Amino acid sequence: MTEDSQRNFRSVYYEKVGFRGVEEKKSLEILLKDDRLGILPPHHESHAKVMTYRREQYSDVLHALNVIRFVSDATPQVEVYLRMYQLESGKLPRSSSYPLEPEDEAFLAIAKAMEEMVEDTVDCYWIIRCFVNQLNTKYQDSLPQLPKAFEQYLNLEDSRLLTHLKMCSAVSRLPYEIWFKRCFAGCLPESSLQRVWDKVVSGSCKILVFVAVEILLTFKIKVMALNSAEKITKFLENIPQDSSDAIVSKAIDLWHKHCGTPVHSS
Repeated sequence: MTEDSQRNFRSVYYEKVGFRGVEEKKSLEILLKDDRLGILPPHHESHAKVMTYRREQYSDVLHALNVIRFVSDATPQVEVYLRMYQLESGKLPRSSSYPLEPEDEAFLAIAKAMEEMVEDTVDCYWIIRCFVNQLNTKYQDSLPQLPKAFEQYLNLEDSRLLTHLKMCSAVSRLPYEIWFKRCFAGCLPESSLQRVWDKVVSGSCKILVFVAVEILLTFKIKVMALNSAEKITKFLENIPQDSSDAIVSKAIDLWHKHCGTPVHSS
């Protein structure tokens, strides 16, 4: 059995016996135990020492940003996370007044959602940092392909719906930035996001495609009644929140339907 299979054994087992989407492990626990994401080593006896180092590093980076007056006590916490990430990755702009890049906006959206899931600020930063790094490295080549995959699977599920989107010239204007680059941060509530991000962390970004497809299928009647790309996009950016858990559950079913029982398919 491969290492990835071992890491996802319980998830695969539950799914085989019909309990799909069981939240046996949350993003936090998976991230903290995954050496390849670079947060903690696999040996639990080393965790306390490593967390001490991580807290010291967090404090050092935060102190540096305060010294150069990039952040202050009044700076929103998610922006602090962004500036820390920029400084550590060598991408800190010359001035805090510079406009944010699209990748910065995506970081802030993910950070804001993660902040609702993780109470400790140090833990939260390290998880955001590693989550974003995974998107930018492991999924660097996969993410740009997701819009095409979305169109492919929507066509298989409901070709009439896809035809309507094309007739409205909406396909190229769908909220792919929110769906795929932000991993639905700001679109789905945190309780639903956790289930989706668990799959992303475990090794599959394709789950994002099936969540997008299921959103279209769930709100088919509403979307079919809209006759312009602008109206369709605006609606999809602000979907009703009360259907999100059902959407994610159905998306996981679609994922299994088209990909079998994925362990780490990207």
